Amino acid sequence: MSAAEVVAPTRARGAFGRFFRSELWLIFGRRRNWIGGLILAAVPILIAVVIKASGSSGGDTFLFGQITQNGLFVGLAALTVEMPFFLPIAVAAISGDAVAGEANLGTLRYLLATPVDRTRLVLVKLGGIGVFTLAATALVAVVGAVAGLALFGGGGFVTLSGTTLGFGAGLGRLALVCLYMTLCLTALGAIGLFVSTLTEQPIAAGIAVLGLTVVSQILDQLSQLSAIHRYLPTHFWYDYGELLRDPLDLTALGPGVLSALVYVAVFTAAAWARFTTADVSS
Repeated sequence: MSAAEVVAPTRARGAFGRFFRSELWLIFGRRRNWIGGLILAAVPILIAVVIKASGSSGGDTFLFGQITQNGLFVGLAALTVEMPFFLPIAVAAISGDAVAGEANLGTLRYLLATPVDRTRLVLVKLGGIGVFTLAATALVAVVGAVAGLALFGGGGFVTLSGTTLGFGAGLGRLALVCLYMTLCLTALGAIGLFVSTLTEQPIAAGIAVLGLTVVSQILDQLSQLSAIHRYLPTHFWYDYGELLRDPLDLTALGPGVLSALVYVAVFTAAAWARFTTADVSS
């Protein structure tokens, strides 16, 4: 093997790494995304302050009812509140902007002139969506946990099975919930990435993904359509409740994990097929 054959893959990997860092900077450096993050972070703070000010228990539901006993439940309650709408909005906006935003700004042709080819560009975009999704869910959980612990302390972590875990174990369960939600939302992001390759209007792509999310959740509530429920992208989103049982049975999350992975694989492949054959003019 010649020296050139050794250096070329190394340079390609270096270019890929620089491109991925550039993508993360593009996502996290935008003011509008910071504003969106502040909105996501405001929800757990609002929950904690309102419950503290009311001087009563959090509510009749399990997660809200446990808030005054353990502040970690503020993070869990906030994730539950934001999962149907606020978090999908954030993911839809980022994924819809992934390719369509570059085309709309006229920078897509410039990106394709770099050493990163179209396949790697699709993978970088998907990776950026995944990192953003993890950051968004972690932001809600961490802000909620900090606010909850500051106002209510960290007592025993009561599970859905009725047992009580220690603080460390409760913190671990919160982290697992974040990871599961991240995977589910990354699947939504893969759908958004595909839609983003179909248009040069990022707002239209984001609205389409959000609309799909809302429709999927509505269909999932109709018992007459139970035959298709397991195939809906949002059907397994709330299976994270299994992570709040004792003993922990990760196999119960299998269908949800498999569904998310299939959606990621199928729509990433569709985005790749569309993008690698498209005539990019912007």
